[in-house]
Formats: sequence, structure tokens, C-alpha cells
Amino acid sequence: MADKPFRLSNRSQGIKASGIRKFFELGLSMKDPIDLSIGQAHFDVPEDVKAAAIDAINDGRNRYTVTQGIPELREKLKDRYASRFGNIDDCETMVTSGVSGGLMLSFMALLDPGDEILIPDPYFVMYRHLATMVGAVAKTYDIYPEFKPSAAAIRERITDKTRLIIINSPSNPTGYALNETEARELAALSDETGIPLISDEIYEDFIYGERHVSPREFTKNCIVLSGASKSMGMPGWRMGWLLGERDLVERMYSLQQFSFVCAPAPLQWAALKGLDQDFSEHREEYRGKRDMVFEGLKDNYRIVKPGGAFYMFPYLPEGVDPESFMAACIKRELLVVPGSACSDRATNFRLCYATTDEKLKRAIEMLNEIAAELK
Repeated sequence: MADKPFRLSNRSQGIKASGIRKFFELGLSMKDPIDLSIGQAHFDVPEDVKAAAIDAINDGRNRYTVTQGIPELREKLKDRYASRFGNIDDCETMVTSGVSGGLMLSFMALLDPGDEILIPDPYFVMYRHLATMVGAVAKTYDIYPEFKPSAAAIRERITDKTRLIIINSPSNPTGYALNETEARELAALSDETGIPLISDEIYEDFIYGERHVSPREFTKNCIVLSGASKSMGMPGWRMGWLLGERDLVERMYSLQQFSFVCAPAPLQWAALKGLDQDFSEHREEYRGKRDMVFEGLKDNYRIVKPGGAFYMFPYLPEGVDPESFMAACIKRELLVVPGSACSDRATNFRLCYATTDEKLKRAIEMLNEIAAELK
């Protein structure tokens, strides 16, 4: 018998461990870290949403649901999207196991081995690796230096193998939020080329401008992904959803039947309750956190002020080596994410300001100390 009887697939060997999770695990070994690495809201699930989950468990609603999600939640989501996008009679909603589940189903439904998908650089780390898992190839389109997705820049990267374009607004890791002109141009590009958009809108409630703008307002050639993880403070509950053209989404039902089966049953009832929540208080709290960090760091770091989400993607001070910067942070038990974990470049770092004001003030002091030390 061979010493290693398990032959690893090319797929599994093509996936690298997340650089972000690495820092999350590092924080577990520290005594009192300031952890600005993991992207999750610092507030807990609202009490009445918790109660809805508990009631569902106690009432015995613990068995499989239909794979696409409970009708009550799907209908409420459809009403919500109809109020934003107008007539969506030819579309369906679907409840997924987090937005990551929705991404996986979308990739499985629309990509064959060898197909190409365009993702922004910098990007949410999962995009590249999910493409690898289905045998597709992730190609980047550059959104530096201001992090604005440009239809013109995307057009230059399209080949005869391009099958999908990902848009993420508000963005992880940059916090950039699309304006209406940019969304219209992206929608027009999709209509012209016939290449669908996947619009990842999980941070849609964390918007600090006038409103959240989706490319789906201007084209039907778009799958919208969102969920409850961020705005309801329940990332561990894995509650996501999507809206797409009916034939496509019904094909995803079959894919989910033989993969995730369904999203967690009691928690679907909790998410239904959560859709009634008023998020404005949290949004204003996070606007204040964004402003605090931006004002505190802008003299020593070049920063594009985020329009949404709860991330910043500052540029390292000129001449500062990325490895020295990260070593200085770790020495202080300050956890941020190196830009190279979510980009082909190593010129930036990501910080998540979803924590207490006290920790943010300490982090600002440390980062300014590091800038002075390494310059």
C-alpha cells in the first residue's frame, strides 16, 4: 500500500488558505489583540430576531425546507426587490447558505471548465478560489488607484472566453460604492456584450451616500446577491439570498438540492423577522467609525474615503516595505490584512473598522506610530 493512499485533486491543490483567516487564527493566540482583520459587524443579532429563531426551533421547524427557501421569506424578498427594480415577474428569489453559497451556485450554473470570469483587483478573496473550484479561470480588471469599477477597463479585459463579470458594491476590501453613472455604464456593457453581471451587494445597508445603487436597476442581465450576515449581525448563521432570471434560478434549485440542500431552516424564519428591522442607527454608528479612522490616519496614509461597507484599504506610506509593516503590526498585536491577500499588488492593507471606538482609537495611534517608525 502506498504511504499516501489519498491522491489530492488538482482542484484542491489549486486552492490556497485564506490570508485573512490566517490573521483571524493568529489573533486567537494573542492575549489582548486589536483585531481589525475579519469582516463581521461588531453588534449582535437583534433580540426579536433571536426570539424568532428560538421560537422556530421550539415549534419544531427544524426539518428540511424546500431547497429554494421558505415561501414567506422568498415572497418578502421579491416584494423588496420589486420596489427597487420594478417589474420582476420573470425573476425568482432563492435563499442560500450565505452569499458564498449564492456565489458557488451561480458559478456552477454559468461556468464550464476553461471559462473566464472577470473580478475586480482588489477583490473579495473568495471570488478567485470559487472560480478555481469549478474549473474556471479568474481574470482581474484593475480598479486602482481610486477603486472605481470602470466599464472601459472591463471591456479591455473581455475575451472570447469571458462568461461572467463580478461587481461588488459596496466593496470588500475597499469600501467603494458605485454611483448611478458607473452602474448605468456597467449595465450597458453587459447588455452590449451579453456577458452577465453578478452584483454582490451584501453590504448594501452600509451605505454612507444618498442611496445604494445596483446595476440591476438598469439591466435584467444581472444576478443580485445579498444576505443577512452583515446588517443583522449573524455571519455565523449563513443566511443569504439571490435574485435572478427564473430559468436560471430554477436550475440553481437543482444544484442546491445536491450540495447545500437548503439554508438552515429555523434561521430562515429569523431572517424573515429581521427584514423588518430599522438599520439606520447602526448605519450612522458605522459612518462615525469610518470618519474617525479616516480623519485619524489621513495625514500618514493615502486613503480613498469609503462610501460604504466597513473597510478601508489604505496605501502603505511611500517606501515602506509590506513585510516590515505587517511585522510592526503583529509586534503590537494589531491585526490587519496585507493587501496581497486580496490583490495582485502589495501596496495597501485592509482594515475593518467594525469594532469598538476604544479599540479604533488605539489602532489609529499604533498605525501612526508605525508610519513614523518605518519612514
